[in-house]
Order: sequence, then structure tokens, then C-alpha cells
Amino acid sequence: MPLNIPGILAPFQLLRNPRLVIPHLTTDIRQIDFLALRNAGYRGAVFDKDNCLTIPYKDPLVPELKDAWRECREAFGEGNVLIVSNSAGTRFDAGGIQAESVSHHLSVPVLRHDTLKPGYSCIASIRAYFSSLRVPVPDDELVIVGDRIFTDIIMANRMRSRSAWSFSNDAPARDRIGGPLAIWTNGVWRKESMVMRWVEKRLVDAVQKWTMNGENPSVDTTMFVRDLPSLQSRKEGNALAKLLDIMKQR
Repeated sequence: MPLNIPGILAPFQLLRNPRLVIPHLTTDIRQIDFLALRNAGYRGAVFDKDNCLTIPYKDPLVPELKDAWRECREAFGEGNVLIVSNSAGTRFDAGGIQAESVSHHLSVPVLRHDTLKPGYSCIASIRAYFSSLRVPVPDDELVIVGDRIFTDIIMANRMRSRSAWSFSNDAPARDRIGGPLAIWTNGVWRKESMVMRWVEKRLVDAVQKWTMNGENPSVDTTMFVRDLPSLQSRKEGNALAKLLDIMKQR
């Protein structure tokens, strides 16, 4: 993994605005209700790759996300779903070979960018991509999904308008967000950088506790989350389906 200078410098910005680390929603990708997001006016999505959609340093989608990923692409349209990775599509991806492979496996485009997340040049590249679409997608109609606070979530919050930080609790939810909806995935497909993940979680918990009684209450995003069927429920459902098939054959 290349040295991420923007990621290293990001914590210093937290001294001025610690709320940059707070996601609007923390959940499993399989629990995201993409149709509800679309109906709420969100028309585009940005996803991280490693440990979000794929096993780290692998290109195929993890099988567990097959249904959720299909629902996402159907809700937004494949051109409106973009992979922004700090590996595939960067200047370290010689010839863009990995970007092509990821795009092939995930059936969506991969952003080509020179600056790693959460750098402002990377943000500019994201904006340029969504502005180039037939129907441009502004920042406040984007959803940004990732598993890392210091890259994905800080990047999403950097894209918020300055006025959004000062809206009152009575303002509409979209106005209070004032930019992309930042979704933090709370699980990993393979253990990686666990110490840093522990630091990120403790930091988020501390900042959320500090802002609980502050002037910027959190935005209710529970309408975008649905229940995730338990493994036991899926096993029982499969067993019932098999029993019904056997009965039909008799």
C-alpha cells in the first residue's frame, strides 16, 4: 500500500473540525436500502473497494454482497455508481490494469485519480466525473460508502457545504447534511489494519459523545436501513424450500 500523505495529514484538520469523522450512518452494506435512498433523492453512489466490496487486494465482489450490489446498481444505474479506491485507478496502478479488472468484476466504472483519498484533488476528480454524466449528479445527491474513517468518511464530510455545519435541528435532513451521505461499513471481510480501525472507532465514539449536546444534532437516517436476515433464518428458509420441492416431486 503506497504512503497516503492526504490520509496522514487529515487528522490535523480534526483539531479545527473534529466532526469530519462522524458518519451519517453506520451499517452493513447488506442492510442499506438503496431504493429508499433513490426515493429520497440520492442519484449516485461512491464505493470504496478493499474490505468494502472485495477481499483486500482481490478484484471479485464478495459473494455475500451479490444481491445488495445488484440492488444498488439497479437503483442508481450503473453509470451513477463509481468505485474510488486508493489502489485501483491511482497513479500506482500501472497502465490502469487493476482498474480495468475491478470494473470488469464489479460492472461499474473505477475512478482514475492521482491523489489518494481523502485528498481534495481526489474530491475534484469525483465531482468532475459526476458532472460529466448526461444528467449531472451534485454533491448532495451522492452517497459515499466506505470502511475507513480517515479516508472515506472524512472525504465525504469535506464535500459538505460550509453552511451545512450550522443548520439548526429544525432544518430538513438534506439541508443539514449539505453534501454526500456518508455511510461507514461496520465490518471487514478480512482482518487488516485492525489497530488503526480500533483508533478510528474510539475517535468516532469520542467525537459523537462530545457533540451529543452540541449545536449540530445528528441526522436521522434510520429510514435507509433494513433488517439483515440472520444466518439461522436463511438456513431455515433453505430447508423449507427444499422440503417443498420434495413434496412437489411426489
